Amino acid sequence: MQLSEQQSFNQALIKLSVLLYQVDGMVTLTEQDYLNAMVESLDWQSPICREAFLNDTIYQARKAIDTGDTVTFLKSLKNDLSFNAEKTLEVAMAITGVDGERSEEETELLSLLTHKLLAKALVSGKDTLQ
Repeated sequence: MQLSEQQSFNQALIKLSVLLYQVDGMVTLTEQDYLNAMVESLDWQSPICREAFLNDTIYQARKAIDTGDTVTFLKSLKNDLSFNAEKTLEVAMAITGVDGERSEEETELLSLLTHKLLAKALVSGKDTLQ
């Protein structure tokens, strides 16, 4: 089944969020609550239920973290996240800050996301608002 651009974005946003909240090795209830609310708010258009997708994503993110492949994992999401770069940045900032602090690992991934992966999409998106 071919996924819509919106659904591909939804799935990439979940993958990004899970990676960001797990990368520091500490998962707080606040982060978990934010993730669950964000996932529920998405316009889900997949035959795979949200819970099954989320469980698989947690496994994939954990594996990427354990093997040191977080940058590769993040880069693989670039095209899908560019569909809505502003929403991506909003969610990334929120999930990394919702527990009151940003770890060094979270900050590094945020920097890569904003300065390398989404920079072009964020700039072109801002031009259309003016």
